[in-house]
Amino acid sequence: MITSILAQAVPGGSGIMGQVFLFGSIILIMYFFMFRPQQKKQKETKKFIEEIKKGDQVVTIGGLHGKVFSVDGDVVTMELDRGLKVKVEKSAISLDFSKKTDKK
Repeated sequence: MITSILAQAVPGGSGIMGQVFLFGSIILIMYFFMFRPQQKKQKETKKFIEEIKKGDQVVTIGGLHGKVFSVDGDVVTMELDRGLKVKVEKSAISLDFSKKTDKK
């Protein structure tokens, strides 16, 4: 009686291959919908930060809007208003908000 219950639970071992296929397809779906877009966004952000130049309108992660006055290595001097300059790290400049300011 016990052997007949076990035989019904595992029919020929094909259940294991089905589970492996299901698990593999879940990983593939996660890659295309989660990891791949995130990697693409990181590449865009890195490219944007490397290409910052004098005169660009940018926004910091903290929400400061300004114009790039100068770029010295990893430090960007932003002009917020006439005569008011602020130094920020390049990594503190947001790609998302800078795209919105370019459209205006």
